[in-house]
Amino acid sequence: MSTAETRLSDLAPVEEPGHAPPTPAPRRPRRGIVAVVSALVLVVAYGLYQHYAGTAPAGAAQYLTATVDRGSIEQAVSATGTVNPVKIVQVGTYVSGPIIALDVDFNSPVTKGQRVAKIDPASFTVKVRQAEAAVVNARARVDKDRADLALKRLLLERNRTLLGQKLVAQNDVDTAKSNYDQAVAQLALDEAVTAQEQANLEEAQVNLRYTDILSPVDGVVVSRNVDVGQTVAASFQTPTLFLIAEDLTKMQVDTNVSESDVGRVEVGQPATFTVDAYPGKRFRGTVAQVRNAPIVVQNVVTYDVVTAVDNPDQELKPGMTANVAIVTARRDGVLRVSTRALRFRPDETAAEKPEAGRGSVYVLDGDDLRRVEIETGIQDAQHVEVLKGELHEGDRVVTGVRREVSSTPPPQLPGFAGGGRRFR
Repeated sequence: MSTAETRLSDLAPVEEPGHAPPTPAPRRPRRGIVAVVSALVLVVAYGLYQHYAGTAPAGAAQYLTATVDRGSIEQAVSATGTVNPVKIVQVGTYVSGPIIALDVDFNSPVTKGQRVAKIDPASFTVKVRQAEAAVVNARARVDKDRADLALKRLLLERNRTLLGQKLVAQNDVDTAKSNYDQAVAQLALDEAVTAQEQANLEEAQVNLRYTDILSPVDGVVVSRNVDVGQTVAASFQTPTLFLIAEDLTKMQVDTNVSESDVGRVEVGQPATFTVDAYPGKRFRGTVAQVRNAPIVVQNVVTYDVVTAVDNPDQELKPGMTANVAIVTARRDGVLRVSTRALRFRPDETAAEKPEAGRGSVYVLDGDDLRRVEIETGIQDAQHVEVLKGELHEGDRVVTGVRREVSSTPPPQLPGFAGGGRRFR
């Protein structure tokens, strides 16, 4: 055996017969130590990150500017409304009964006096015949009264003659006179009854004619609310059977304008509007009426502003929703500045309430800002008219601030970059 082998054998443990090998001592838990170390490392890393991020250059402030120029400004009042025909007629019925015929339908053109529907005339025909018979009866009574009156007149004259000859008593003359006067009154009464019966006949004839429902105007049927066989009752309220638009080539937009804007709206102002049926297409009209009657909905007061518009191609349909812009003022070739420049303030905490018709902007001269007080006129969504102030065409006014964050990343600690060791 070699010397190396002897030394190795000396180091090998020798097991005595009948004894088990000694049990190794248990290892102490390390999870608590690992958690504490991990927390300390994270705190140190966060502190270093905050230090480097705080000391990293943030970049200089850059101002957003807009150039003062000359152009057009159009001030408008925006509102929503509904497209309606200029004149729409409700066609009803004066008499009651079942519908036996319909001569028109939706979108049917009609002329004035044209029959559009018919109510069953049977009961009205019977009433006409009854009224005619009553008139004939009344006239016969009048003829009888006239014959009786002639007889009473003859008897009165005869008794007067006999009284002059002392052949009859005065009482006979008085009786004849009374009978004559009664005959005159009876004739007048029956003539009045005849006139009343004649009026009843005419009423029955009118009601019979009303069974033919006629169009009162030239136009187009917009709505039909009855069908054949349906019974209409006109006892308490006249039912609406048809809606007829007189002329669909002339339309109007009934717009609800808020009370804060209605003071700027006047008759004759131009207006434009769009409808959902034709995206991107603008229709033009003119304010025709500003109605004084208020419309109150949930304590919100609006006024109906009527805009007249031509509809030669009949693209606009009744009931369409319109988004209307009424031009209340327009200026061409005026000095104008961006509306955002009036809202910009270098110190964002400075509260400033601008006065009506006045404001201030900041002009960029190199790296310096110069405040300029101006007097303003009309404005639209993008520009404000400049009436007075030390502001000239070509000046650059500040509209905002843009800050650039440094692109240099903070240093990363070993073990916290992507792919570093993770503790569990």
